[in-house]
Amino acid sequence: MAKDHIATLDALRQNTSVPFEQARAMPPEVYTSESFVAEELEHIFSKDWFCVGRASALPNPGDYITCELADQPIVVLRDRDNELRAMSNVCLHRMSTLLQGSGTVRSIVCPYHAWTYNLDGSLRGAPAMTLNEGFCKDNYTLPKVRCQEWLGWIFISLNADAPDVSDQLKQVEEMVAGYDMTNYTEAFFEEHVWDTNWKVLAENFMESYHLPVCHAGTIGGLSKLEEMVCPPGLPAFNYHTILKDDQLRIAMAHPSNERLKGDERRTTFLLALYPSLLITLTPGYFWYLSLHPKGPGQVHIRFGGGMSDDYADDPDAQENFNALKTLLDDVNVEDRGCTEKVFKGLSSNLAAPGHLSHLERPNYDFAQYLMARIDAGKQNA
Repeated sequence: MAKDHIATLDALRQNTSVPFEQARAMPPEVYTSESFVAEELEHIFSKDWFCVGRASALPNPGDYITCELADQPIVVLRDRDNELRAMSNVCLHRMSTLLQGSGTVRSIVCPYHAWTYNLDGSLRGAPAMTLNEGFCKDNYTLPKVRCQEWLGWIFISLNADAPDVSDQLKQVEEMVAGYDMTNYTEAFFEEHVWDTNWKVLAENFMESYHLPVCHAGTIGGLSKLEEMVCPPGLPAFNYHTILKDDQLRIAMAHPSNERLKGDERRTTFLLALYPSLLITLTPGYFWYLSLHPKGPGQVHIRFGGGMSDDYADDPDAQENFNALKTLLDDVNVEDRGCTEKVFKGLSSNLAAPGHLSHLERPNYDFAQYLMARIDAGKQNA
Protein backbone atom coordinates (compact mmCIF):
# COMPACT_ATOMS: atom_id res chain seq x y z
CA MET A 1 0.00 0.00 0.00
CA ALA A 2 1.42 3.38 -1.02
CA LYS A 3 2.54 5.71 1.75
CA ASP A 4 0.13 8.49 0.68
CA HIS A 5 -2.75 6.01 0.76
CA ILE A 6 -1.95 5.02 4.34
CA ALA A 7 -1.70 8.70 5.21
CA THR A 8 -5.17 9.36 3.76
CA LEU A 9 -6.76 6.60 5.82
CA ASP A 10 -4.90 7.76 8.92
CA ALA A 11 -6.10 11.32 8.36
CA LEU A 12 -9.73 10.18 8.14
CA ARG A 13 -9.30 7.91 11.17
CA GLN A 14 -7.96 10.82 13.19
CA ASN A 15 -10.76 13.05 11.90
CA THR A 16 -13.45 10.61 13.04
CA SER A 17 -11.89 9.85 16.42
CA VAL A 18 -12.97 13.10 18.08
CA PRO A 19 -16.44 13.85 19.53
CA PHE A 20 -18.83 15.85 17.38
CA GLU A 21 -18.42 18.97 19.50
CA GLN A 22 -14.77 19.13 18.37
CA ALA A 23 -15.22 17.80 14.84
CA ARG A 24 -13.85 19.25 11.63
CA ALA A 25 -14.71 18.63 7.98
CA MET A 26 -13.07 15.58 6.39
CA PRO A 27 -9.47 15.98 5.12
CA PRO A 28 -9.11 17.14 1.48
CA GLU A 29 -7.32 13.97 0.39
CA VAL A 30 -10.41 11.89 1.25
CA TYR A 31 -12.10 13.63 -1.69
CA THR A 32 -9.23 13.98 -4.14
CA SER A 33 -7.34 10.68 -3.84
CA GLU A 34 -7.68 8.06 -6.60
CA SER A 35 -6.76 5.33 -4.12
CA PHE A 36 -9.52 6.40 -1.73
CA VAL A 37 -12.10 6.03 -4.51
CA ALA A 38 -10.81 2.49 -5.03
CA GLU A 39 -11.39 1.83 -1.31
CA GLU A 40 -14.93 3.17 -1.60
CA LEU A 41 -15.74 0.97 -4.59
CA GLU A 42 -14.29 -2.12 -2.91
CA HIS A 43 -15.59 -1.70 0.62
CA ILE A 44 -18.72 0.41 0.20
CA PHE A 45 -20.33 0.32 -3.24
CA SER A 46 -19.58 -3.35 -3.87
CA LYS A 47 -20.81 -4.30 -0.38
CA ASP A 48 -23.80 -2.08 0.49
CA TRP A 49 -27.18 -1.59 -1.18
CA PHE A 50 -27.41 0.90 -4.05
CA CYS A 51 -30.64 2.55 -5.16
CA VAL A 52 -31.40 2.66 -8.89
CA GLY A 53 -34.74 4.48 -8.60
CA ARG A 54 -38.44 3.93 -8.01
CA ALA A 55 -40.45 0.79 -8.70
CA SER A 56 -43.24 2.98 -10.12
CA ALA A 57 -40.89 3.79 -13.02
CA LEU A 58 -40.97 0.11 -14.09
CA PRO A 59 -44.70 -0.69 -14.07
CA ASN A 60 -44.89 -3.28 -16.88
CA PRO A 61 -43.12 -6.51 -17.89
CA GLY A 62 -40.08 -5.66 -19.99
CA ASP A 63 -39.57 -2.21 -18.47
CA TYR A 64 -35.89 -1.82 -17.57
CA ILE A 65 -33.25 0.54 -16.30
CA THR A 66 -29.46 0.15 -16.37
CA CYS A 67 -26.63 1.30 -14.14
CA GLU A 68 -23.02 0.65 -13.24
CA LEU A 69 -22.31 -0.40 -9.68
CA ALA A 70 -18.66 -0.62 -8.62
CA ASP A 71 -17.69 -0.97 -12.32
CA GLN A 72 -20.24 -3.76 -12.91
CA PRO A 73 -22.87 -3.11 -15.63
CA ILE A 74 -26.30 -4.07 -14.23
CA VAL A 75 -29.81 -4.17 -15.69
CA VAL A 76 -32.92 -4.06 -13.49
CA LEU A 77 -36.20 -5.06 -15.10
CA ARG A 78 -39.71 -6.27 -14.47
CA ASP A 79 -40.01 -9.87 -15.66
CA ARG A 80 -42.95 -11.84 -17.11
CA ASP A 81 -44.14 -12.68 -13.59
CA ASN A 82 -44.26 -8.95 -12.78
CA GLU A 83 -41.33 -9.31 -10.37
CA LEU A 84 -38.34 -6.99 -10.24
CA ARG A 85 -35.03 -8.66 -10.95
CA ALA A 86 -31.46 -7.50 -11.45
CA MET A 87 -28.88 -9.21 -13.64
CA SER A 88 -25.49 -8.70 -15.19
CA ASN A 89 -25.83 -6.49 -18.25
CA VAL A 90 -22.97 -8.27 -20.04
CA CYS A 91 -23.46 -10.80 -22.84
CA LEU A 92 -22.14 -14.28 -22.10
CA HIS A 93 -20.69 -14.61 -25.61
CA ARG A 94 -18.13 -11.88 -26.38
CA MET A 95 -19.04 -9.80 -23.34
CA SER A 96 -20.60 -6.73 -24.91
CA THR A 97 -22.90 -4.71 -22.69
CA LEU A 98 -26.51 -5.47 -23.59
CA LEU A 99 -29.03 -2.74 -22.80
CA GLN A 100 -28.45 1.00 -22.53
CA GLY A 101 -30.30 3.62 -20.52
CA SER A 102 -33.90 2.69 -19.85
CA GLY A 103 -36.88 1.53 -21.87
CA THR A 104 -39.06 -1.50 -22.60
CA VAL A 105 -38.09 -4.77 -24.31
CA ARG A 106 -39.72 -8.11 -25.08
CA SER A 107 -36.35 -9.81 -24.81
CA ILE A 108 -32.72 -8.79 -24.34
CA VAL A 109 -30.83 -8.81 -27.63
CA CYS A 110 -27.07 -8.36 -27.69
CA PRO A 111 -26.16 -5.49 -30.06
CA TYR A 112 -23.00 -7.31 -31.16
CA HIS A 113 -24.04 -10.81 -32.36
CA ALA A 114 -27.76 -10.93 -31.46
CA TRP A 115 -27.56 -13.51 -28.74
CA THR A 116 -31.03 -13.18 -27.23
CA TYR A 117 -32.04 -13.60 -23.59
CA ASN A 118 -35.44 -13.98 -21.97
CA LEU A 119 -36.50 -11.55 -19.27
CA ASP A 120 -35.44 -14.08 -16.64
CA GLY A 121 -31.89 -14.01 -18.04
CA SER A 122 -31.98 -17.42 -19.74
CA LEU A 123 -30.60 -17.65 -23.26
CA ARG A 124 -33.39 -17.93 -25.84
CA GLY A 125 -31.27 -18.24 -28.94
CA ALA A 126 -27.91 -17.60 -30.57
CA PRO A 127 -27.41 -17.36 -34.36
CA ALA A 128 -24.88 -19.55 -36.18
CA MET A 129 -23.83 -21.64 -33.18
CA THR A 130 -24.91 -25.07 -34.43
CA LEU A 131 -21.42 -26.12 -35.56
CA ASN A 132 -19.86 -25.60 -32.12
CA GLU A 133 -20.11 -29.04 -30.50
CA GLY A 134 -19.73 -27.69 -26.96
CA PHE A 135 -22.48 -25.08 -27.21
CA CYS A 136 -25.76 -25.65 -25.35
CA LYS A 137 -28.00 -22.64 -24.82
CA ASP A 138 -29.41 -24.17 -21.63
CA ASN A 139 -26.00 -23.63 -20.03
CA TYR A 140 -26.22 -19.85 -20.44
CA THR A 141 -28.07 -17.61 -17.99
CA LEU A 142 -27.15 -14.05 -17.09
CA PRO A 143 -25.80 -13.94 -13.52
CA LYS A 144 -28.32 -12.67 -10.97
CA VAL A 145 -27.73 -9.64 -8.78
CA ARG A 146 -29.58 -9.19 -5.50
CA CYS A 147 -32.59 -6.93 -5.87
CA GLN A 148 -35.05 -5.78 -3.22
CA GLU A 149 -37.93 -3.31 -3.13
CA TRP A 150 -38.44 -1.17 -0.02
CA LEU A 151 -41.18 1.46 0.30
CA GLY A 152 -41.24 1.77 -3.48
CA TRP A 153 -37.46 2.08 -3.89
CA ILE A 154 -35.41 -0.42 -5.91
CA PHE A 155 -32.12 -1.47 -4.31
CA ILE A 156 -29.45 -3.76 -5.72
CA SER A 157 -26.33 -5.25 -4.13
CA LEU A 158 -23.32 -7.22 -5.32
CA ASN A 159 -22.93 -8.60 -1.80
CA ALA A 160 -24.70 -11.90 -1.14
CA ASP A 161 -24.34 -11.35 2.60
CA ALA A 162 -25.66 -7.79 2.89
CA PRO A 163 -28.50 -7.63 5.46
CA ASP A 164 -31.92 -7.06 3.91
CA VAL A 165 -32.76 -3.44 3.15
CA SER A 166 -35.91 -3.64 5.28
CA ASP A 167 -33.82 -4.69 8.29
CA GLN A 168 -31.20 -1.98 7.83
CA LEU A 169 -33.77 0.77 7.34
CA LYS A 170 -36.46 -0.35 9.78
CA GLN A 171 -36.04 2.81 11.85
CA VAL A 172 -36.49 5.00 8.77
CA GLU A 173 -39.69 3.15 7.92
CA GLU A 174 -41.02 3.76 11.42
CA MET A 175 -40.10 7.46 11.37
CA VAL A 176 -41.88 8.23 8.09
CA ALA A 177 -44.75 5.75 8.36
CA GLY A 178 -47.36 8.53 8.16
CA TYR A 179 -46.02 9.66 4.79
CA ASP A 180 -46.82 6.28 3.19
CA MET A 181 -43.73 6.59 0.99
CA THR A 182 -44.59 3.49 -1.06
CA ASN A 183 -47.43 5.45 -2.61
CA TYR A 184 -45.41 8.27 -4.13
CA THR A 185 -45.30 8.03 -7.93
CA GLU A 186 -42.22 9.12 -9.87
CA ALA A 187 -43.00 11.87 -12.40
CA PHE A 188 -39.49 12.49 -13.74
CA PHE A 189 -36.09 10.78 -13.84
CA GLU A 190 -32.84 12.18 -15.20
CA GLU A 191 -29.14 11.30 -15.15
CA HIS A 192 -26.37 13.87 -14.84
CA VAL A 193 -22.61 14.06 -14.29
CA TRP A 194 -21.16 16.91 -12.22
CA ASP A 195 -17.51 17.84 -11.78
CA THR A 196 -17.24 17.24 -8.06
CA ASN A 197 -16.60 14.36 -5.69
CA TRP A 198 -19.66 12.29 -4.81
CA LYS A 199 -19.16 12.92 -1.09
CA VAL A 200 -19.18 16.69 -1.59
CA LEU A 201 -22.65 16.43 -3.14
CA ALA A 202 -23.81 13.96 -0.48
CA GLU A 203 -22.67 16.27 2.30
CA ASN A 204 -24.23 19.24 0.55
CA PHE A 205 -27.58 17.44 0.78
CA MET A 206 -27.04 16.33 4.35
CA GLU A 207 -26.73 19.84 5.77
CA SER A 208 -29.11 22.76 5.30
CA TYR A 209 -26.59 25.24 6.77
CA HIS A 210 -25.80 26.34 3.19
CA LEU A 211 -29.38 27.07 2.13
CA PRO A 212 -29.58 30.81 2.94
CA VAL A 213 -26.36 31.53 1.00
CA CYS A 214 -26.01 28.98 -1.81
CA HIS A 215 -29.74 29.17 -2.57
CA ALA A 216 -30.25 32.89 -2.06
CA GLY A 217 -31.88 33.08 -5.50
CA THR A 218 -34.44 30.34 -4.88
CA ILE A 219 -35.31 28.75 -1.54
CA GLY A 220 -32.78 30.47 0.71
CA GLY A 221 -35.17 33.11 1.94
CA LEU A 222 -37.55 30.42 3.18
CA SER A 223 -34.86 28.60 5.14
CA LYS A 224 -34.93 29.21 8.90
CA LEU A 225 -31.75 27.87 10.45
CA GLU A 226 -33.21 28.09 13.94
CA GLU A 227 -35.99 25.62 13.03
CA MET A 228 -33.68 22.94 11.60
CA VAL A 229 -33.26 19.82 13.74
CA CYS A 230 -30.14 17.65 13.25
CA PRO A 231 -30.24 14.66 15.61
CA PRO A 232 -27.41 12.11 15.80
CA GLY A 233 -27.41 9.64 12.94
CA LEU A 234 -27.71 5.86 13.03
CA PRO A 235 -25.49 3.16 11.48
CA ALA A 236 -27.33 2.98 8.13
CA PHE A 237 -28.55 6.56 7.73
CA ASN A 238 -28.70 10.11 9.01
CA TYR A 239 -31.42 12.71 8.71
CA HIS A 240 -32.57 16.17 9.61
CA THR A 241 -35.91 17.91 9.43
CA ILE A 242 -37.24 21.31 8.35
CA LEU A 243 -40.64 22.84 9.09
CA LYS A 244 -42.20 24.40 5.98
CA ASP A 245 -45.07 26.85 5.69
CA ASP A 246 -47.96 26.73 3.23
CA GLN A 247 -46.34 28.94 0.57
CA LEU A 248 -45.86 25.69 -1.36
CA ARG A 249 -49.14 23.89 -0.85
CA ILE A 250 -48.00 20.54 -2.20
CA ALA A 251 -45.32 20.40 0.50
CA MET A 252 -48.11 20.12 3.06
CA ALA A 253 -50.15 17.03 3.95
CA HIS A 254 -53.20 16.69 1.70
CA PRO A 255 -56.55 17.32 3.45
CA SER A 256 -57.38 13.63 2.92
CA ASN A 257 -54.23 12.56 4.79
CA GLU A 258 -55.33 11.67 8.30
CA ARG A 259 -52.07 9.85 9.06
CA LEU A 260 -50.03 12.95 9.95
CA LYS A 261 -50.90 15.18 12.90
CA GLY A 262 -49.87 18.67 14.05
CA ASP A 263 -46.42 19.80 12.86
CA GLU A 264 -45.96 16.47 11.10
CA ARG A 265 -48.25 17.84 8.40
CA ARG A 266 -45.61 20.42 7.43
CA THR A 267 -42.41 18.54 8.30
CA THR A 268 -39.88 17.79 5.57
CA PHE A 269 -37.45 14.92 6.16
CA LEU A 270 -34.04 15.04 4.51
CA LEU A 271 -32.95 11.41 4.59
CA ALA A 272 -29.42 10.25 3.74
CA LEU A 273 -29.54 6.47 3.35
CA TYR A 274 -25.98 5.17 3.11
CA PRO A 275 -24.05 5.10 1.01
CA SER A 276 -25.66 7.53 -1.40
CA LEU A 277 -29.47 7.70 -1.59
CA LEU A 278 -30.57 11.21 -0.61
CA ILE A 279 -34.31 11.82 -0.28
CA THR A 280 -36.22 15.02 0.36
CA LEU A 281 -39.58 13.77 1.60
CA THR A 282 -42.46 16.17 2.17
CA PRO A 283 -46.03 15.12 2.93
CA GLY A 284 -46.97 16.01 -0.65
CA TYR A 285 -43.98 15.37 -2.91
CA PHE A 286 -40.48 13.90 -2.94
CA TRP A 287 -37.28 14.21 -4.89
CA TYR A 288 -34.06 12.25 -4.63
CA LEU A 289 -30.45 11.86 -5.72
CA SER A 290 -28.67 8.51 -5.98
CA LEU A 291 -24.93 9.04 -6.36
CA HIS A 292 -22.07 6.94 -7.69
CA PRO A 293 -18.43 8.05 -8.01
CA LYS A 294 -16.76 8.51 -11.39
CA GLY A 295 -13.23 8.83 -10.10
CA PRO A 296 -12.45 11.44 -7.46
CA GLY A 297 -13.52 14.45 -9.54
CA GLN A 298 -16.89 13.44 -10.98
CA VAL A 299 -20.18 12.07 -9.70
CA HIS A 300 -22.92 10.26 -11.62
CA ILE A 301 -26.33 11.42 -10.43
CA ARG A 302 -29.67 9.66 -10.71
CA PHE A 303 -32.22 12.44 -10.11
CA GLY A 304 -35.94 11.81 -9.79
CA GLY A 305 -39.07 12.95 -8.05
CA GLY A 306 -42.83 12.93 -7.96
CA MET A 307 -45.99 13.36 -5.96
CA SER A 308 -47.74 11.62 -3.12
CA ASP A 309 -50.71 9.73 -4.52
CA ASP A 310 -52.82 11.73 -2.04
CA TYR A 311 -52.62 14.57 -4.57
CA ALA A 312 -53.26 12.47 -7.67
CA ASP A 313 -56.87 13.53 -8.24
CA ASP A 314 -56.45 17.25 -7.51
CA PRO A 315 -57.18 19.34 -10.61
CA ASP A 316 -54.15 21.58 -10.11
CA ALA A 317 -51.70 18.92 -8.93
CA GLN A 318 -49.81 18.66 -12.21
CA GLU A 319 -49.59 22.41 -12.60
CA ASN A 320 -48.20 22.73 -9.08
CA PHE A 321 -45.71 19.92 -9.67
CA ASN A 322 -44.52 21.47 -12.93
CA ALA A 323 -43.77 24.66 -11.01
CA LEU A 324 -41.94 22.60 -8.39
CA LYS A 325 -39.81 20.86 -11.05
CA THR A 326 -38.81 24.24 -12.46
CA LEU A 327 -37.78 25.30 -8.96
CA LEU A 328 -35.80 22.08 -8.41
CA ASP A 329 -33.93 22.62 -11.68
CA ASP A 330 -32.98 26.13 -10.55
CA VAL A 331 -31.89 24.77 -7.15
CA ASN A 332 -29.72 22.18 -8.90
CA VAL A 333 -27.96 24.90 -10.88
CA GLU A 334 -27.08 26.59 -7.59
CA ASP A 335 -26.00 23.30 -5.96
CA ARG A 336 -23.83 22.39 -8.93
CA GLY A 337 -22.05 25.73 -8.75
CA CYS A 338 -21.45 25.41 -5.01
CA THR A 339 -20.30 21.78 -4.99
CA GLU A 340 -17.97 22.22 -7.98
CA LYS A 341 -16.40 25.22 -6.22
CA VAL A 342 -15.90 23.07 -3.12
CA PHE A 343 -14.09 20.38 -5.12
CA LYS A 344 -11.89 22.99 -6.77
CA GLY A 345 -11.02 24.29 -3.31
CA LEU A 346 -10.36 20.81 -1.96
CA SER A 347 -7.81 20.31 -4.73
CA SER A 348 -5.75 23.26 -3.52
CA ASN A 349 -2.48 22.63 -1.66
CA LEU A 350 -3.62 25.24 0.86
CA ALA A 351 -6.95 23.55 1.65
CA ALA A 352 -7.51 22.75 5.33
CA PRO A 353 -10.72 21.52 7.02
CA GLY A 354 -12.48 23.82 9.47
CA HIS A 355 -14.72 23.04 12.44
CA LEU A 356 -18.30 21.90 11.78
CA SER A 357 -21.43 23.80 12.73
CA HIS A 358 -24.07 22.11 14.90
CA LEU A 359 -26.14 22.11 11.69
CA GLU A 360 -23.57 19.79 10.07
CA ARG A 361 -24.08 16.88 12.45
CA PRO A 362 -25.09 14.60 9.52
CA ASN A 363 -21.71 15.24 7.86
CA TYR A 364 -19.93 14.01 10.99
CA ASP A 365 -22.06 10.87 11.04
CA PHE A 366 -21.37 10.28 7.34
CA ALA A 367 -17.61 10.41 7.99
CA GLN A 368 -18.07 7.86 10.79
CA TYR A 369 -19.91 5.55 8.38
CA LEU A 370 -17.19 5.81 5.73
CA MET A 371 -14.41 5.00 8.19
CA ALA A 372 -16.34 2.12 9.73
CA ARG A 373 -17.08 0.54 6.35
CA ILE A 374 -13.51 0.77 5.11
CA ASP A 375 -12.09 -0.56 8.39
CA ALA A 376 -14.58 -3.46 8.39
CA GLY A 377 -13.74 -4.27 4.79
CA LYS A 378 -10.04 -4.44 5.52
CA GLN A 379 -10.59 -6.64 8.58
CA ASN A 380 -12.67 -9.07 6.53
CA ALA A 381 -10.31 -9.10 3.56
